[in-house]
Amino acid sequence: MGRRSELAGEGDERIWWFCFRDSLKSKRIKERERVGHLGESYQEWVHQPIVSKEGPRFFGSDFWEFLTRTEWWVIPLVWLPVVCWFVSKSIVMGHTLPQITLMVVTGIGVWTLLEYTLHRFLFHIKTKSYWGNTMHYLLHGCHHKHPMDGLRLVFPPAATAVLCFPFYNLIKLISTPSTAPALFGGGLLGYVMYDVTHYYLHHGQPTSEVPKNLKKYHLNHHFRIQNKGFGITSSLWDKVFGTLPTSVPAEKSR
Repeated sequence: MGRRSELAGEGDERIWWFCFRDSLKSKRIKERERVGHLGESYQEWVHQPIVSKEGPRFFGSDFWEFLTRTEWWVIPLVWLPVVCWFVSKSIVMGHTLPQITLMVVTGIGVWTLLEYTLHRFLFHIKTKSYWGNTMHYLLHGCHHKHPMDGLRLVFPPAATAVLCFPFYNLIKLISTPSTAPALFGGGLLGYVMYDVTHYYLHHGQPTSEVPKNLKKYHLNHHFRIQNKGFGITSSLWDKVFGTLPTSVPAEKSR
């Protein structure tokens, strides 16, 4: 009898824990579900950041939720070997080291422009419809609402892999068969530099002048002037296109 009561007690504890876990999961999903109903108020709401290392949950399924969370070191681990493979293809096709260097640097340069363009015109697109707000929140809005969530600072490899196909096909269309791999490898290397830099600007503690200024520059975009300062790895394109923020010191990093 005592053993049966003990087992029943353990069962009750397990049921309580599962109910508590599901309730907590449900509460954390609610933010994602309600953004669609904010309408025009969404833009103001999403730019009022919550400074916490824990972000909201996107999906009820643990599998889909896992795909939205990425440690920063996964990015170089996954993509640097791919970069090397693409660059080596152009080397095998007979290009010299100076030619390869030029193609890789060109690819990185093109990426910096793409980084700026995507951030300014896609990630900061104005939305007010249910699906517009929801898609924007999942793509970039959550990062502005929870800027210190370390697991949603870099782009998940599965999503990057899907996007690589159209970008590589575009490069093949506008270049030659022997230069396309190195150009794409350079662009992919630029992306890796962007993602790890982005993580560092949020969680690193730079001591030298250049990274300290870049960190202030980016946090200024998050906490003070969200409609300027779209460059992450550099302020070059902000200067070119007139979106450089004013020189008032950024809000102190918390």
